[in-house]
Amino acid sequence: MTRAKVVLLTAVSAIAVLSGCSQVAEVTNKGGETTCGDFAGVDEKKQNETITKMLTDEGKNEPANAELTGTRLSITTYCQVAG
Repeated sequence: MTRAKVVLLTAVSAIAVLSGCSQVAEVTNKGGETTCGDFAGVDEKKQNETITKMLTDEGKNEPANAELTGTRLSITTYCQVAG
């Protein structure tokens, strides 16, 4: 293989890896970085996943159903007031 082919193959491989990694960021749950618009635009199951991630990121254990409901109500109220 010539040097040019090796460089081209390396560049194409690097681009493929980097473009794949950028899609991971879109799929992962943002937890506490979720905007009000994003939070309001998803179903209750996804909201619970987001709340769970936010709470576990803060070092807390898996929240119980009552804590999920209370936190979701607090977030919804905050988003309606503060927008």
